[in-house]
Amino acid sequence: MMAAVSAAEAGASVTLLERNPFPGKKLRITGKGRCNVTNNCSPREVVEAVTANPKFLYGAVSRFTPSDTIAFFENAGVPLKTERGRRVFPVSDKAADIQAAMVRKVRGSGVRLLCDTRVTGLEPPAEPGGTWTVLADWKGGEQRFFADRVILATGGVSYPLTGSDGGGHKMLESLGVGVTELRPSLVPIETKENFAPLSGLTLKNVVLTAKLGDSVVFSELGEMLFAYFGVTGPLVLSASANMQKRPVGEYRLSVDLKPGLTPEELDRRIRSDFEKYAARDFVNALTDLLPKALIPYVVKQSGIDPRKKTASVTKEEREALASVLSGFRIVPKAFRPIEEAIVTAGGADTKEIDPKTMEVRRFPGLYVAGELLDVNAYTGGYNLQIAFSTGRAAGIAAAAERKPE
Repeated sequence: MMAAVSAAEAGASVTLLERNPFPGKKLRITGKGRCNVTNNCSPREVVEAVTANPKFLYGAVSRFTPSDTIAFFENAGVPLKTERGRRVFPVSDKAADIQAAMVRKVRGSGVRLLCDTRVTGLEPPAEPGGTWTVLADWKGGEQRFFADRVILATGGVSYPLTGSDGGGHKMLESLGVGVTELRPSLVPIETKENFAPLSGLTLKNVVLTAKLGDSVVFSELGEMLFAYFGVTGPLVLSASANMQKRPVGEYRLSVDLKPGLTPEELDRRIRSDFEKYAARDFVNALTDLLPKALIPYVVKQSGIDPRKKTASVTKEEREALASVLSGFRIVPKAFRPIEEAIVTAGGADTKEIDPKTMEVRRFPGLYVAGELLDVNAYTGGYNLQIAFSTGRAAGIAAAAERKPE
């Protein structure tokens, strides 16, 4: 929609082909239905939040910034607010308001919007500068649409019920355009440990660290939660975006359950609780330190006999407990299916795309934008900002007059 609006406002005659009964179906479910529309930060900080091909995006994000996105929607009648982590949401907390504003912009800019129109193929011009043919199922039959320029913005392969089923990647591959391996990113993680009894338990203000060998690939303070299959939540989703270079089972996760305490403070806290509950079994002396459901897991990792009297716990055992509290171990087994991922890692090879215009270098007149590209970022509104910035760049470039060779 941003590409269509941008091209139309630049003077082009634009037809937007939408496979769903209405445009923006996926937009309506983002941010758990609230729509984290962007992040209130600088273009440089957006790029720093990108985990795949960040340099490719610098120009597009610099030309259509988070501030531009905020102004775009507020001018479209949607008041916005900035929350923790500089995440930007509509004041109404309704993603439908963002989607409706985009549709108003589409219609108001003169774009011809055709819904229930599924694109099935793309045929390049017979000669440079010629006409593209777009094949689509429309009104119960195959229709051919002809265009000087085509922008593909079909999304990744996550949440396929919203329409992003990989069709755009197949079209690119049919033309010989490189598409890197599609993988889940910003996705929950299945674990070897059975955390089903902890399902629903949320840990707040903890630090999750992901390591590959001795190298830390991610470490951040925030919130995570346990699920029947393993772990999820904001920290886990962000960690997953940094666990793409090697099979997920090669990484190790650890959670600092008490990041606000120095080692000395943590030891004092443990000793204080042990004195308070000196007559109890060790397993029953941790109720002030930890959520009840988590205690058996921490005790197991500590190696201390759960029925040992707290007064008998040795200094070495106390140190072992402190080590677990500051580094609770989680062994990842697999990512959840890509259909459950917030975004898709991989996509159109950025080496084959002009970063200024989003045009496919070998196919003048063909542009690629949004999640179809091999770019993705952390949670926090960055991925939608990428969609808006690349859509804007593609729309403006597609509408521009061709200079004579």
